[in-house]
Amino acid sequence: MSASALAPAVQAFDNVAERFDTRFGEWLSVAAQRDAVRSELLRAFPPGSRILELGGGTGVDAEYLTLHGRTVQLTDPSPAMVRIAAHRLAPTGAPTPCVSTAEDIGSLAQRLGTFDGAFSNFAGLNCVRELQPVAQGLAQLVRPGGRAMLVIFGTVSLGEWIVELVRRRPRNAFRRFSTTDVPARLGGCDFTVRYHRKHDVVRAFAPWFTLAGTKGIGIAVPPSAAEPWISTYPRLVRGLARCDRLIAGPLAFLGDHVMYDLLRTAGTA
Repeated sequence: MSASALAPAVQAFDNVAERFDTRFGEWLSVAAQRDAVRSELLRAFPPGSRILELGGGTGVDAEYLTLHGRTVQLTDPSPAMVRIAAHRLAPTGAPTPCVSTAEDIGSLAQRLGTFDGAFSNFAGLNCVRELQPVAQGLAQLVRPGGRAMLVIFGTVSLGEWIVELVRRRPRNAFRRFSTTDVPARLGGCDFTVRYHRKHDVVRAFAPWFTLAGTKGIGIAVPPSAAEPWISTYPRLVRGLARCDRLIAGPLAFLGDHVMYDLLRTAGTA
């Protein structure tokens, strides 16, 4: 795929692929949220599970799960991200990552076969305007009884309100209220994101998936907008992460991200 053919959001992440882990990987708020997601994934997918990852980026989550006894097929729309992930995953024996958008994931069904489940971490699906093609594609790849664990931006992030208002950026503080495309910029590229509501997710994934539950990711732990300042207080971040473990279920809607646990029904795709 040529660079000129990439969608704006994909081009943005392609541009920052080489420095992505250096830029975001060392931030403690990101690490705390990632740890929370991984704990849920390990509970959802027992050792031996075959899992499909959407928007796997540089492969850090796929590597982690592979080293913990799961087989992860990573996909990502960015060719540069996939190259980095392939290099990282090669020593683990994980399957070769594939270049694919989430919307086109169903086209890989014949090639990749059936999975015990799928997941997407850190809001890759917020770069997708319509979720129904993603849902229908996953219905072709995830076996009945399997699960799709999708981590999507929350729409009521108290942490983001606080950080952005302190920085005198009210437009950023309340951008998640928008039900239309919201401008974003990364790697010198302008693109848009969509803040999906819970009812939008449920509707898009029916009738192939039903919602089994939600978990808040980053309720007390602040969003990355609080970086790099919050990383200078590691004890505080650890304390906030412990708080999140207590409130992740009942206060899921307040998360910087929300994990949707979707159960694959017996319906055909």
